[in-house]
Amino acid sequence: MKNRLLVLVLAFTAKLASAQSLPPDSPAYKRFPTLPPFHILQVDSTTLSKENLAKHQPTIIMYFSPDCDHCKHQWADMQKRMKDLSKYQIIMVTYQPFEEMVAFYNEQKIASYPNIKLGRDTKFFLPPFYKIQNLPFQALYDKNGALVTTFQGNVKIDKLLAAFKRK
Repeated sequence: MKNRLLVLVLAFTAKLASAQSLPPDSPAYKRFPTLPPFHILQVDSTTLSKENLAKHQPTIIMYFSPDCDHCKHQWADMQKRMKDLSKYQIIMVTYQPFEEMVAFYNEQKIASYPNIKLGRDTKFFLPPFYKIQNLPFQALYDKNGALVTTFQGNVKIDKLLAAFKRK
C-alpha cells in the first residue's frame, strides 16, 4: 500500500512539473527569465555587459532604433518622466550603425542621464533572445535580475512603473 501511494505521489509530481515547463520553442527570455548575457558596444567604444551593471538595482532594457518614430515618442515620454525613472538603470540598445547611435546619443544628451547606458548590439543577440517583433521593446528586471515583464511597442510610463510595483 505504501509503495502504491509513493508511486502515485511521484507520478502526480512528475505530471505537475511537466505541465508547468515551457515548450522548447518558447522564447529564450521565458526559458531563462534573468538578465541576459548581452554585450553591447558603447559610444566610447567600450563594451557593456551584464557583469558591468549595478547590482541590486532594477533594470530596463530598451531595444530601439534612432530613426523609429515610435521609439522617438517613447524616449520623449521617458525624458519627461526621468525623475520617476532615475532609480532604474536603463540600458538602451540599438542594432543601427554606430554613427547613428552616436548621433542619437549626442542629440538627446544621453550623457546627462547617469542611469542610462546606450550601446549597439553588434552580434544581434537580443532580437532573437526576446523574439522582438515591434520597436521599441522593453524588458523589465527587478533588483535581483529576475524578469518582471516585457512590452512590445510604446508603453505609458505609468504602466511601466506599475509593472515594477506589482512584482
